[in-house]
Amino acid sequence: MVNLYKRWLRAGIVTVLLFSLSLGLSGAWFDGGETKPKRESTLPAGNAITDGKALLRYALPIENEPIRKLQKSLEMIAERIRGKRWSPISGDIAIAARVLSSDQEKILASIPADQQARAQDLIDQLNSQIDQMRRALEEKDGETLLETRAAMLRDVGQVEELMVGEFPFEVPSEYANLPQLKGRATVEITTNKGKITLVADGYSAPVTAGNFVDLVQRGFYDGLKFIRSEASYVLQVGDPPGPEEGFVDPDTGTYRAIPLEILVRGDQEPVYGYTLEEIGRYRDKPVLPFSAYGTVALARPEPDPDGGSSQVFFFLFEPELTPAGLNLLDGRYGAFGYVIEGKEVLENLGEGDTIQSARVIRGGENLLKS
Repeated sequence: MVNLYKRWLRAGIVTVLLFSLSLGLSGAWFDGGETKPKRESTLPAGNAITDGKALLRYALPIENEPIRKLQKSLEMIAERIRGKRWSPISGDIAIAARVLSSDQEKILASIPADQQARAQDLIDQLNSQIDQMRRALEEKDGETLLETRAAMLRDVGQVEELMVGEFPFEVPSEYANLPQLKGRATVEITTNKGKITLVADGYSAPVTAGNFVDLVQRGFYDGLKFIRSEASYVLQVGDPPGPEEGFVDPDTGTYRAIPLEILVRGDQEPVYGYTLEEIGRYRDKPVLPFSAYGTVALARPEPDPDGGSSQVFFFLFEPELTPAGLNLLDGRYGAFGYVIEGKEVLENLGEGDTIQSARVIRGGENLLKS
């Protein structure tokens, strides 16, 4: 069987990748409506973020300045350690300590009353970790600094998740028959070469993420082989046995087509059915960009924005080949999550390797089926 997705993606993604490398395009962020949390409000200026976990934290639909300030101060430390810039790290730790000591009430004010005790426990833990950071800095112990920073960012992420209120928008009625992920889900994929863990972000892509999580729960991906692998570029899976190129719903007997879904920074809800360039938004940036190794996205036929179904690809970001923020996958394909564990496994997978099983290990209750 000729794999149409392979041909479509080779014609589409490779073309835009090479085109983007030659032009080096980048874009400003779109400043949208004022009535709901804006995902770009606290993203740091400068180089694109290449850590999927950080992108997921920034993508949460919250607007609490102190917790974002705390997060940003901790995010900066890793780059400073790599450059052995110890003095700025002292400043970052001081900012974090000041937020935790002076702004606890402002942080807790964004959290429902029934969750505040949990949030207070996390804040207390963060305060104790600040002392660990200071001791490690005195000894210029970069390894301990990185470990403590990672633990603190996990706790900060948990506090931020407690701040999320009701789902921030309604999916258009024409897509109400499709599964929707009203929140996030963590999926563990066991392959013949090890395990990969990814987070599907329904806050930014509820239909795309919902489709994927629904298929995982159905066992659709169990036993499927990776059908395409290009080093430092993409790894693709999701072509079922037989003539079909995607998922055929057994209840309806029809191909489940998923619309292109892209939430732009500053917008209140996603754009559906169009690439950003088709609607003249060339310079706008998605909340979930293709700037991290292990970005997970829905494959689709190049001519049809709404033709995706079950085939997904992992973007194998390599800064030497595809500088973060300088590719044209953003706005043309729908990212819906990031690999958070098992990147070393992802590096070793290739065409012909197999998904032995895929399971939702957290957040399955956030899936709303049609």
